[in-house]
Amino acid sequence: MNTYLLLGLVLALLMIAYLVSVLRRVRTQLTLIKDVLEDIKNGNLNRRVLAGESDMTRQICYGINEIAINSQSRLIQQKQSEQAYKRLMTSLSHDVKTPLASLVGYLEAIESNMVAGEEKDEYIHVASNKTHQLKHFVENLFEWVKLDSGEQIFHFELFDLNELSRNVIADWIPILENSHFAYAFDIPETEYSISIDVNAYTRILNNLLQNMITHSEGNHMALHIFGNEQQAKIVITDNGKGISPDDLPHVFERMYQCDHSRSAKGNGLGLSITKELVSAHKGTITAASISGSGTTFTILLPKAL
Repeated sequence: MNTYLLLGLVLALLMIAYLVSVLRRVRTQLTLIKDVLEDIKNGNLNRRVLAGESDMTRQICYGINEIAINSQSRLIQQKQSEQAYKRLMTSLSHDVKTPLASLVGYLEAIESNMVAGEEKDEYIHVASNKTHQLKHFVENLFEWVKLDSGEQIFHFELFDLNELSRNVIADWIPILENSHFAYAFDIPETEYSISIDVNAYTRILNNLLQNMITHSEGNHMALHIFGNEQQAKIVITDNGKGISPDDLPHVFERMYQCDHSRSAKGNGLGLSITKELVSAHKGTITAASISGSGTTFTILLPKAL
């Protein structure tokens, strides 16, 4: 009997020792959790709580770590967004203020009769061009802001992608010819039924073709449309100067211009808008280029099931 009592006492002591050990570890971890929470509250989002699989507080620790990681990710995104808007404002100061000041100068010269005859006509022509450039930039800027904020409203309907593409391209033929571009179009006669916002898709092709004419410095372009059961592929190529390897990863970023000089044409919004519009169609767009050998833009759009 005494042996059983002694054994029971030993087991009880061992259990108490184990519980005391567990409580000490829990208390230690609670102290650590308190310190980590205090650090996170003060802005140190790099703090983490280490926990083992057997720790009673592991779910709390994992939850705290997840909160810290998500908060850190949101903070990084916020800083990136702030930097992007700072770059946007810097670019705006050049893309709006400079041509606007120049436009005012031309108009004041005309109004004050400082120029006459052919010189006056030239001033009017230049002022008109600058007005259209500003109008185009402001339109692009407003469209990008609406897309970026999710306020753009789309109207998707089932259309034949190939027929729609032919209609858009038809309007570009005289523009390509006036820009001394030879062209080749390969668009299947079969129907590719896709859910499309007509205005958005038209803008996608217009932006890519305008970008090619403005920046490629080439004299030949081609548009091919292929397809399988799941998706349609639209490929637009040119034989221009191409895009450098340093610039290629950034061509779809807002306000990015491959020509970094202040004389660069365009405003760095066209391809950014194009990517957003393609994404709205649940598609993807990529760019491939070799310097001196031209550029290829490839769009993938899902077919309607």
